[in-house]
Amino acid sequence: MASIMTNAAALTALQSLNSTNKSLETTQSRISTGYRVAEASDNAAYWSIATTMRSDNKALSTVQDALGLGASKVDTAYTGMGKAIETVNEIKVKLVAANGATPADKEKIDTEIKALQGQLKSYADAATFSGANWLSVDTTTGHTTAGTFNDVKVVASFNRNAAGTVSLGTIDIKVQDVKLYDAFAGATGLNDGILDAARLGTTGARSATAQVPTAGATPAAGDTYTVNSLSVLGHSDAQITQMLTVTEAALKEMTTAATNLGAAKSRIDLQKTFTSSLMDSIDRGVGQLVDADMNKESTRLQALQVQQQLGIQALSIANGNSQSILSLFR
Repeated sequence: MASIMTNAAALTALQSLNSTNKSLETTQSRISTGYRVAEASDNAAYWSIATTMRSDNKALSTVQDALGLGASKVDTAYTGMGKAIETVNEIKVKLVAANGATPADKEKIDTEIKALQGQLKSYADAATFSGANWLSVDTTTGHTTAGTFNDVKVVASFNRNAAGTVSLGTIDIKVQDVKLYDAFAGATGLNDGILDAARLGTTGARSATAQVPTAGATPAAGDTYTVNSLSVLGHSDAQITQMLTVTEAALKEMTTAATNLGAAKSRIDLQKTFTSSLMDSIDRGVGQLVDADMNKESTRLQALQVQQQLGIQALSIANGNSQSILSLFR
């Protein structure tokens, strides 16, 4: 039936053209943005997942920065500890040389030891990065529990469990076991730094009570020494031997501290590598959810452009059919 009131062919052609135009707009949007899910209306579930994972990735980026800062602090402390160990070894050599030496030689050796002790303090004070110094501390204020330096925590991970609850993981550095000097006046040999702790001359163990030995006398029970202040001037060979025992005990603690710092540095480096890989994996996962396949979209674009041209042509033909009715009245 030919009708001038209702052009069914034109309506069908128009619906088809509108559908093609809508698909074309979607494809052009994907090509221009690079995403097939650019906003929640495209796919609410995928958009929500992608938004959350992108947020987590930003947090991981901050964790990466924190690990880098932590690694620098650990490396600074490790470098200072290494130099301090070398210097204490030099002090040990001087003590060996002082054993059996003449008073004149002991005076010269004592001058060298004093210079090495000053260098030790200089190394510890200089081992600072971004305001953090773990070798020369003062637990008088802050980080203190009865003169004890609390553990330093380096943020190492950002975690989200299945319920969506987030948490942070840390790598803890026991500064109390690493510090060489502690300016806390109330500290005893038990929680002082490695080099300023009072140690028993008999065993080298830390002592809660300092007992200054009488220079040149026979060693008394309970005599204590500190590496940062020991002196061979006027002391007997037996006392110098006790100083060697104390120095060796301090060296053992310093070696353990250096080992702990090295282990912490290695762990931080491993965590940095893992975090970087994890961020890449998340990026790939998000991309698989929301990225557009450009090869597919470019092919679709060409096909839709052809469909659009054909739709326009079909609509033109359908509209032209009404004109043919006029010929019936000529």
